[in-house]
Amino acid sequence: MRGVVCIYILHVIEYMLYQNGSGHHMFGFKLFSFFFNFMHFQRADLAVASMTINYARESVIDFTKPFMNLGIGILFKVPTSQPTRLFSFMNPLAMEIWLYVLGAYVLVSFTLFVMARFSPYEWNNPHPCLIDSDIVENQFSVSNSFWFITGTFLRQGSGLNPKATSTRIVGGIWWFFTLIIISSYTANLAAFLTVERMITPIESASDLADQTDISYGTLEGGSTMTFFRDSKIDIYRKMWEYMEKRRSSVFVKTYEEGIKHVLEGNYAFLMESTMLDYAVQRDCNLTQIGGLLDSKGYGIATPKGSIWRDPMSLAILELQEKGIIQILYDKWWKNTGDVCNRDEKSKESKANALGIENIGGVFVVLLCGLALAVVVAILEFCWHSKKTVQLTENQSLCSEMAEELRYAIHCHASKKRPSLKRICVKCTPDSTYVPVNLGSGTPNISGVHYNFFN
Repeated sequence: MRGVVCIYILHVIEYMLYQNGSGHHMFGFKLFSFFFNFMHFQRADLAVASMTINYARESVIDFTKPFMNLGIGILFKVPTSQPTRLFSFMNPLAMEIWLYVLGAYVLVSFTLFVMARFSPYEWNNPHPCLIDSDIVENQFSVSNSFWFITGTFLRQGSGLNPKATSTRIVGGIWWFFTLIIISSYTANLAAFLTVERMITPIESASDLADQTDISYGTLEGGSTMTFFRDSKIDIYRKMWEYMEKRRSSVFVKTYEEGIKHVLEGNYAFLMESTMLDYAVQRDCNLTQIGGLLDSKGYGIATPKGSIWRDPMSLAILELQEKGIIQILYDKWWKNTGDVCNRDEKSKESKANALGIENIGGVFVVLLCGLALAVVVAILEFCWHSKKTVQLTENQSLCSEMAEELRYAIHCHASKKRPSLKRICVKCTPDSTYVPVNLGSGTPNISGVHYNFFN
């Protein structure tokens, strides 16, 4: 059907409401009831309004193809901005990540301590030019191990440097771990500082159904009310039971009354999305929560068997394909002078804290690196024990490894080892390092000083 259809209202129609056999209102809105009255008694050819196509109405009158699709939405007052908290700097990482980082800090510190004591290359003679000295020291005590891990985590120096391959692997993998964690934290912190955080007590229909602090209702006698009343979905049945028990306080007579309740706060209004969009576009204090609860459409009503239904349906399809209906929607919903100019920053936009699913891989890499360090430390231990046995030639490999292990698990930062007549490289005649004589003819026992001659 091409052209323009003109509808003339020739009668002043009084309100009349039908009921079905069970006593329920059949058609809902008071505005709609007189349209249905006219359609039913063949007193009008067409009825154009925001009439939802449903089973009850279709059983009495006919509808064209829907000219607008919609659903049930939740109208709510725009949540207030979240006040700044004292420890908001912890928001970029989820609480579980902070706990995992703390656990990793303790684990790596103790691993470094154990590896340093286990590896023979971390034990050094504090007086290398005293050939007869049988004292060797390890710089990585428990406190020094924690201090080294703390300094590297905060990107500061600690004055301690690993010497063995195993301890260097521990240090290197910890540096990589801290690089990823700190970079992720810094990037997400910037997002938290630039995104306005909003307090949203509800985000979906299930949130409404699971709480009682925020009341909710809909238009009394409307198709939305019928949807909840007849729904077989558990969540919607639960919501209907809530609304039915509080019928006098949650149901409203008009959309204006429902919007007023929403603006007063602590109330969510369940309404058709077309009306909801119109209200939200014109009041910056209103917003839609979640998606649509169902899908339906508005249609043009005609009497049963009307010759106008099919031509009108074809005309609607043609207008939809040409985009004319969408143009009209934008014109009357979004392009009027009273549309709310919403600032993009006022939209609810959340920066999510990084969880284990985001950066959990770096913890896996850390554990793999520690495992590699353990393997290397064992190899270092075995290799050094073998070299020592070859040098001394007075004990077996097993006894040497047992003795080394006994010293390794000793709790002090220094230990006594069997005196092994090793050659001091720094004190050989060809060396350019010579110990400084303090004048008494006795070498400095507390610390060795060196002069370097070119």
